Amino acid sequence: MVTSKVLAERGVPFDCFELGSDIGGNWRYENDNQRSAVYASLHIDTSKDRMAFSDFPMPRHWPPYLHHSQVLEYFERYAAKFELKDLITFRHEVVSVEGRGDAWTVAVRALDEGPAIERSYRAVVVANGHHWSENRPDFPGEFTGKELHSHAYRVPDKFHGRRVVVVGIGNSAADISCELSWHAAAVTLSTRRSAHIVPRYLFGQPADKFTSPMVSRLPIGLQRKAYRALIRLARGRQSRYGLPPPDHELLEAHPTLSQDLLQLVRSGEIVVKPNIERLDGQTIWFEDGSSIDADVVIYATGYRVDFPFIPMEVLVAKDNVLPLYRKVVHPDLHGLYFVGLIQPLGATMPLAEQQAEWVSRLIEGAPLPSPHDMARSIEEDQRELEARYVPSKRHTLQVDFFPYKQLMMAEVTEAENALAAGEVSHSAEEVDG
Repeated sequence: MVTSKVLAERGVPFDCFELGSDIGGNWRYENDNQRSAVYASLHIDTSKDRMAFSDFPMPRHWPPYLHHSQVLEYFERYAAKFELKDLITFRHEVVSVEGRGDAWTVAVRALDEGPAIERSYRAVVVANGHHWSENRPDFPGEFTGKELHSHAYRVPDKFHGRRVVVVGIGNSAADISCELSWHAAAVTLSTRRSAHIVPRYLFGQPADKFTSPMVSRLPIGLQRKAYRALIRLARGRQSRYGLPPPDHELLEAHPTLSQDLLQLVRSGEIVVKPNIERLDGQTIWFEDGSSIDADVVIYATGYRVDFPFIPMEVLVAKDNVLPLYRKVVHPDLHGLYFVGLIQPLGATMPLAEQQAEWVSRLIEGAPLPSPHDMARSIEEDQRELEARYVPSKRHTLQVDFFPYKQLMMAEVTEAENALAAGEVSHSAEEVDG
């Protein structure tokens, strides 16, 4: 949506196709595009002010952490203010995107209305999100109870009196485990490496209020010490609650935000186990040799980066790794851009807004570095990611909120200056069709 707004403001002609019948994407509960992972009780894990677009502040009277219905209402207000719905073609599926010469051929099908129609474009912006294609672990054996991914979880009612195992310890796993502890007969949380649990509020303030552009410039070691001290003052040692200490340092993996998890583990309402070793009927064996009987397993194990409309021989994100310059531009696929394909320590929306601003200038003809230089920069970024974060598919798209936002703003300024100076890429010429 924000890309459509930016392109319209820049006077760049475009088509925007949306599979569902309305805006909101992941934030529209039970979205008819079948992509939403929102459960009924979901609240955002970033405070509202960090989530807002630059030219449309959140309502001041709303709480710091919004319910998903309020996030959708914010997007509805945003779309209404900037008249964005008229720019979007709803109930249309992008079937394929293929490069042909200097153009991109896009096959689009109106749902329930016959075959796809091909159209030619000079550029394609992919903004299909990355929280919809389920990633499930492949444990040995077979479970004969009910299995589902957290993507399909909605309400706790149907789990009343059931014995549930939740696999994972990210934000969704924590939320679902806590909610089920008040409904299920038993809740077990299975985790490979544990996690640093950060309360939503630290000394009465949203946790992310203690981050800032200035702090983000400090060496990561100093940031880690400061945040570790702050969190310990707020909630004490994590191990005292009965949750195993993580096998990694703070900021080496995405922390888990939860106000309730540690207390529920300490009270015994949630039992923590290590990774699953094997499945045997309705018995689940863990790597410490213990076992339990369960009725339901919920895999809160993340998502795969997936582009079903792009041929795999052209582009595939193996193990969720996609080589993109600045997380936006593929060095070898000119005219193909990605917006929102990031996993920030913070909110995605303001960063996607800056990505869209940069992409609009690139489409207008602002030059990029050579493919060789972009590939070298991508390799450097990948090495930095591998050095900082634990090896996981979850961290391949990771960015730090403030440094990345500043990087994108600098790219927008540089592109703007290049356009003003007449430095236009030769590949910005129009393509007929």
